[in-house]
Amino acid sequence: MQDTPDWIDASEMKVAFLTTDNREVFKDYSATSPYFGPAPEAVLQGLAKIPGIELHIVSCIRQEVSSPKQLAPNVFFHSLHVPKYGWIRTGYQGCIRAVRRKLREIQPDIVHGQGSELDSALDAIFSGFPNVVTIHGIMAEIARVLELPPWSFTWLAARLEDFTLKRTAGVFCNSEHTERLIRPRARRTWRVPNALRQDFFAPFDGRTVRRKNTLINIGVIGRGKRQLQLLDVASQLRQEGLEFEFLFVGLAAAQSPYAQEFLEKIKPMQEAGYARYLGQKSVGELVGILDGSAALVHFPPEESFGLVVAEAIARNLKLFAGRVGGIVDIANGVPDAELFERDDWAGLTGGIANWLRRGAPRPPEIAHIMRQRYHPEVIAQRHVEIYREVLGQSRKGG
Repeated sequence: MQDTPDWIDASEMKVAFLTTDNREVFKDYSATSPYFGPAPEAVLQGLAKIPGIELHIVSCIRQEVSSPKQLAPNVFFHSLHVPKYGWIRTGYQGCIRAVRRKLREIQPDIVHGQGSELDSALDAIFSGFPNVVTIHGIMAEIARVLELPPWSFTWLAARLEDFTLKRTAGVFCNSEHTERLIRPRARRTWRVPNALRQDFFAPFDGRTVRRKNTLINIGVIGRGKRQLQLLDVASQLRQEGLEFEFLFVGLAAAQSPYAQEFLEKIKPMQEAGYARYLGQKSVGELVGILDGSAALVHFPPEESFGLVVAEAIARNLKLFAGRVGGIVDIANGVPDAELFERDDWAGLTGGIANWLRRGAPRPPEIAHIMRQRYHPEVIAQRHVEIYREVLGQSRKGG
């Protein structure tokens, strides 16, 4: 791994990192430690290793929870209790004010808001400090592609996203697709891909048996990942007499009609032995499941980056995916990756069928490509470079 370059001066830089505590997302208020989305968690792993960085993670939550004040020698955590009326129905006013008060105590050099899905990006622009924002999912594009109605949650998030992007110093865009859509709406953009968590670069466990006809799909069970249509793909492959097992990993929320329809539809397939739902898994469990699989199938209608694609390639899996968004960037230069147009279900089914008929060959060694592009230390170094650029402009009054 590269050492931190001499030209990256992170001496005594205090960074406020605003992100969502997933205890709020999953209403997991009994957990005693915070946990974060895969992309923020990965870059935090990298930033924590850069000498001179003092990192303050700030998250809002609707119920008071027990939390450690320090996650690492140079990483501090601040959980802010904000009652429900301070969230989206008031434009996140409660979150904005709570974060602003905390940041006045911390006195960071720079504030980094992670994502426009909830409050983090808005908190950043109203912080009173030099700030940047990372876009993980483009709310406006998701609302458009999924044809979500006015006043739905994502539609409202898209309106707040538009307000935010014009008011931050610059936006970290995780792919060419994201940058193309965000650039007209922001003062400045930088192309900075999401990092992968360190677990995905761990040595392969020689005791794990890779089952050559095993396909896997990873993601929250919902319209945005199109698992119902993937079950149709599995049925078609089965009708063609092909031998395989199609695994699905991800949260199936009890309140989601889509998820419940998926669980009903997969039942006879599980009984027949060619499809299986494994539920939500920890990162360690997910690495083990990937190592026991042969190919990833990922076919969303819209994708800002496609983190699960990079994670699967980092474990040396064959890729079948949609030619959408950041997936194109990730698959660029990856041998044997197969991409299909967004709604080309026949092409996807045929591609998988042909691969299975050839004996489901593994791709050549490709994991090193992901290490060079997406290791957390590589991405964290780029973050610090941009922080210094923004601070330099701020001091000049730019």
